Amino acid sequence: MAEPVQRPTEEPLDRWRGWKHRTRPAPGNRTDDRRFVAGAAVLGLVVAAGAVLTAGPWDSGQRKAELDRVAALERAGGAHHEGDGPQAPAPAPSAVPVLAALGEPSGARGPAAADLRASLGPLLKAPGLGTASTAAVVDVATGEQVYARGAATPMTPASTVKIATAAAALSALGPGHRIATTVRVSKDFRTVTLVGGGDPTLGEAGLRSLAEGTARALRAGAAREVRLTYDTSLYAGPALHPIGPNENIAPVSALMVDEGRLDDSDRGPAPRTADPAGEAARAFAELLGDAGVDTGSAGPAPGRAGAGAETVATHHSAPLSALVERALTNSDNDIAEALARQTALKAGRPASFAGGRAAVTDRLKKLGLPVAGSAFADGSGLDREDKVTAGMLAALLALAADPAHPELRAVHTGLPVAGFSGTLGTRYSPASRGTGTVRAKTGTLTGVNALAGTAVGPHGRLLAFAFLASGTTSAAEAEDSLDALAASLTRGAR
Repeated sequence: MAEPVQRPTEEPLDRWRGWKHRTRPAPGNRTDDRRFVAGAAVLGLVVAAGAVLTAGPWDSGQRKAELDRVAALERAGGAHHEGDGPQAPAPAPSAVPVLAALGEPSGARGPAAADLRASLGPLLKAPGLGTASTAAVVDVATGEQVYARGAATPMTPASTVKIATAAAALSALGPGHRIATTVRVSKDFRTVTLVGGGDPTLGEAGLRSLAEGTARALRAGAAREVRLTYDTSLYAGPALHPIGPNENIAPVSALMVDEGRLDDSDRGPAPRTADPAGEAARAFAELLGDAGVDTGSAGPAPGRAGAGAETVATHHSAPLSALVERALTNSDNDIAEALARQTALKAGRPASFAGGRAAVTDRLKKLGLPVAGSAFADGSGLDREDKVTAGMLAALLALAADPAHPELRAVHTGLPVAGFSGTLGTRYSPASRGTGTVRAKTGTLTGVNALAGTAVGPHGRLLAFAFLASGTTSAAEAEDSLDALAASLTRGAR
């Protein structure tokens, strides 16, 4: 079953023209979104969350509201802030301390293991969690595992595996890495090649920019008509995911636009083209025509640029940190598979399902994580051959919060917020303790349900958790049970 998703929280991008709707979608089933309306009791929280979302959820890997606040602080200057340089206002003096810092209150060392056993034990016996369930909780401040039940048992993680995929990519490539799509022109200016770099988020604006840059180069070479080819050779192995044609993921290609979607959506299940690269090339041909370049009547064909061809136009994706946030917030399968392949390329491995599996495993090992029993059959979690342990996921989430690993920050900023965003937007009631204090990645396949993330516990302690369940018979009951487990960690936090 598909991962439940919410509709866009920001204004949709300008969408494609009719070419999208002239193609036949790949077969699949759409999963209906679920909705709830928050009551007056949380109106203030809803307004606050709305302010963040309307500002735009992703901006170079930071929530835009955070970025604006940091910029404002920088401009203010002060004894501990340098300001923006010689053109900025003179630094204002920082206020003197009013109160001396208090020591940690008694009991602030985090929840006692006995208390967690008492609260989590009964909840893990809920019928909604199916025939097998495992759990792990880590105190982020100390790195100590404060609760475990089958924490070393490999389980099918569903989409919670995206946490591991994201961390591996960020660790290997860095949060500022951008994926390039390029255009190369032959020496005689007669052949144009659109070269895919593996960016599934390439859209109309990016493709149009490439077309206009190409047209300028061709005019300089006095070319009137060109042959158009497209190169997908960066990726290797089968393009079709093992689950087959599906509305949850397009065939994996180094060249695609809007994740191969054939409607106006930018997240969640959607009709998909069976030929992402061909569709991208045909759209590019139309845009070249708009820019005054004739590509002939034959249409674009697969091919690689010849010797001596020069790059005349390049489009870069958003930073990797922003792609990670989008992948986690919306459980985006296409981006997740791209992250796995980009990790493989960095490791010098084939950009395939197999190459991604090996590269992600190696990278997590280098981070010192307990990967014994893990199997990363894909990057998205759609493959039931994926296996991870609750202990590994909780340890990874704790590591991502470690100041020694700032490159992993987007793992946390991308997690959906309970009751407000992404795949947790329609979960948790307004009265739940978990609303606004739980941030977690969901996981849903038929018979498999999972939740892994963080919760603000007693005395403001941040707890990383992972709850994995299999043999479930009702997704709704399983989600309610998982949500109750995470919410129980916040007891005493308010």
